[in-house]
Amino acid sequence: MENILAEKAQEHGFLLNRMEMMGHEQVVFCNDKESGLKAIIAIHNTTLGPSLGGTRMWNYASEAEALNDVLRLSRGMTYKSAISGLNLGGGKAVIIANPHTDKSEALFRRFGKFVNSLGGKYITAEDVGVSPREMTWVNMETNHVSGLPGKSGDPSPVTAYGVYMGMKAAAQKTYGNESLKGKKVSVQGAGHVGEYLIQFLEKEGAEIFVTDIYQPTLERIAKEYKVTVVAPEDIYDLDVDIYSPCALGATVNDDTLGRLKCKIIAGAANNQLQDEVKHGKMCMEMGITYAPDYLINAGGVINCFFEVTGYDKERVMDLTKDIFNTTLAILNKAEEENIPTYLAANKMAEERIEQIGKIKLSF
Repeated sequence: MENILAEKAQEHGFLLNRMEMMGHEQVVFCNDKESGLKAIIAIHNTTLGPSLGGTRMWNYASEAEALNDVLRLSRGMTYKSAISGLNLGGGKAVIIANPHTDKSEALFRRFGKFVNSLGGKYITAEDVGVSPREMTWVNMETNHVSGLPGKSGDPSPVTAYGVYMGMKAAAQKTYGNESLKGKKVSVQGAGHVGEYLIQFLEKEGAEIFVTDIYQPTLERIAKEYKVTVVAPEDIYDLDVDIYSPCALGATVNDDTLGRLKCKIIAGAANNQLQDEVKHGKMCMEMGITYAPDYLINAGGVINCFFEVTGYDKERVMDLTKDIFNTTLAILNKAEEENIPTYLAANKMAEERIEQIGKIKLSF
């Protein structure tokens, strides 16, 4: 028993060191035997306001993998809100379960109780594997939830629109023209956001290649849209202009960068660079324009922010459309300073957090 306690203490020490290194304020582990809930809520930074970030439901291979994901995702939400000019901090939650077989009202209501216990420090919304239906169950136990039916609803269309705007900005920088007509685009992941992005691309006349690990989704997409379906393992080897990761993160890594033939990486997935420093630099050296993920996928958090503060659809779409200008500014900044685009985006986000933090401390 003493050995087990010593091992657990060592694990906790590792976690606290990791939290300090990444700048996290709080990590909450949630467990409920009756409902089967196993979840982690990570609050990264609340300098600008309460943390807001979706809840992801995924069948993680291990608890360590889930923890790594939620820590990286919550940090990304801080930067996403900061760079978008929102008065929000960054948080995220992951539920360790199969999103196709393990959903229940009891599980999500129990999760809602954990969210409510944080007293508004964390506001949740839907993410990968979670739909507005599940958010209504969460809402039965807490008001600290966004993306509800009857309000702003599913933020996926707005997220996809922002990705589309960021992609067009990357095309403007890379090709001198924002048009995506005739451009070959590979979309990895045809979930909520991926499908809406396909709609935008199809309407503009792009040549679309798509894959997804969930075969029923892929079969439906193939019937409803003008796309070429490829196997998941083949998506990195296509001769395309733009690679658009819209599933899970870390798909830009040592292996895939040696296979990608694209000039642009612009997608909806969070944490696309497996190692931000290493692979961000590699993209720059290879002449690949990387549109920072947390910037161009910020449409969803913009939508959720206005649901919390007072919904204005026109304002939401205007701010999301402006992702084009912000992306172009960051790409230009990266070129002028000869730094990777992720670093240019990080600097812009960190500067706003620091400036607003000083204002708050002055009172």
